[in-house]
Amino acid sequence: MNDLLPASCRLCPRACGANRAAGRRGLCGADDTLVVARAALHFWEEPPISGQAGSGTVFFAHCPLRCVYCQNAVIAQGRAGREVTVERLAELCRGLEGQGALNVNLVTPTHYAPQARAAVALAREQGLGVPVVWNTGGYETPEAVRANAGTVDVYLTDFKYADPRLGARYSQAPDYPDVALAALEAMVEQVGAPAFDEVDGMPRMRRGVVVRHLLLPGNLDDSKAVVALLQERFGSSVLLSLMNQYTPVVAAAAERGEGLARATIARCPELARPVRAEDYEALLDFADALGVEDYFWQEGGAGEESFIPPFDLTGL
Repeated sequence: MNDLLPASCRLCPRACGANRAAGRRGLCGADDTLVVARAALHFWEEPPISGQAGSGTVFFAHCPLRCVYCQNAVIAQGRAGREVTVERLAELCRGLEGQGALNVNLVTPTHYAPQARAAVALAREQGLGVPVVWNTGGYETPEAVRANAGTVDVYLTDFKYADPRLGARYSQAPDYPDVALAALEAMVEQVGAPAFDEVDGMPRMRRGVVVRHLLLPGNLDDSKAVVALLQERFGSSVLLSLMNQYTPVVAAAAERGEGLARATIARCPELARPVRAEDYEALLDFADALGVEDYFWQEGGAGEESFIPPFDLTGL
């Protein structure tokens, strides 16, 4: 029995009701254990998150969202990782700070939120001094966000879709736009406008919200709708990161003969190709025309580069 976990899980918007405390698996795939796949410096986040020293990322296994195009599917599906205790997670956080990390970056922590908060509290008692980043797919409840008060300094969150039909098509979550918007409002209310200090001559984000949006093949209109919504609702209260790094990993899996991937490509053939450069340029032009300031963007064929670290238990 894990007394940190609920007997009827409502940690994410799926609200599946699994008795996680007794070891039952939720729809996210997690049970009463805490599973981590990697704990290491990461250099490919936005500049004020990674800087020159790197972000101290802790990648958790399993995921409440399970997007069909997920580049981290191996951990989202729980096929990599090692069980750790809350005490060990606190040690990992402090160890990353000891390596010079600009922050502790908890990647997909939603379904482990009680253990993550307990580990951060313990690490801070033991001297942890860097900001804590909550790196999430955006599929959070406002209640879950509010429970992070006093733990989280920076939210690095996705806003994947404006159209509920895309939420259903790619993430089995037609409620995604409404849910993500309510969660984002709670995040901004909690941590406030972006604030920075300086490390090694570069700005480091100490508080605030970065909202990531990944342009998907054939979905430029929805991406424009996301940018317009975020600009209208939040303006400079959040920092926007527009990404073109979509990598058709699901197509590669389909070519290897994986049945689920083949079914996904048959249903969503657009996911078999990378994003067109002209579509990404059009999205950036749209953001400029709206008057979006200080957003992050990616140069060149980002989707051709490897933004996927090896989930080989590094750091554990």
